[in-house]
Amino acid sequence: MVGCVASKDPQSATARNLQRGRLKEDTSFVYALPYPKGKSYLMVQGYFTRFSHRNRAAIDFKMAEGTLISAARDGVVVRTAGNNNKGGWNRRYRPFANYIVIEHEDGSRAGYWHLQKDGVLVNVGDTVRQGQAIGRSGTTGFSLFPHLHFFVWNNKGGKWSQLPTRFQTKGGARYLKPMRSYTSVEPEGEQEHLAGKN
Repeated sequence: MVGCVASKDPQSATARNLQRGRLKEDTSFVYALPYPKGKSYLMVQGYFTRFSHRNRAAIDFKMAEGTLISAARDGVVVRTAGNNNKGGWNRRYRPFANYIVIEHEDGSRAGYWHLQKDGVLVNVGDTVRQGQAIGRSGTTGFSLFPHLHFFVWNNKGGKWSQLPTRFQTKGGARYLKPMRSYTSVEPEGEQEHLAGKN
């Protein structure tokens, strides 16, 4: 699961149709965008795109080095790497990516990749809440420019499978499309909770 390139995946057609609105999905988990509310970033690469996500259900947000990253969903930190300071557009840099992996209550996992050196703000075993600050973006590992590489996967019957993910945006819950900026908002459940307190 290291880096931005993976082998072929039969889910690519489904993911593209979800992104384009040809398939409607209203049962999948709705993730928060992986950065603080009110912030907006350009998604430069989406699911199964040709640049470096060939057959990879992952997305890239262009961010300056050191941009704060937040958890897209509640979970427990199961893996991290944060001491690497190497990166570049060569596959030999793949092992040097800094990252965070968070496991969710349904057994799925989310990966946050290419963080800056010492940019991991959580430890293995920590319980994190959706929206909590967990790291800072960078360009470690196999990376051409500073960005956050985000992807979700699960293990069904001993086989890992990538999951296209919906996000809560200012425009509603949706599958994101490349080369568009998306603004982070409070998750709907949190908005209802806060409204109840007023």
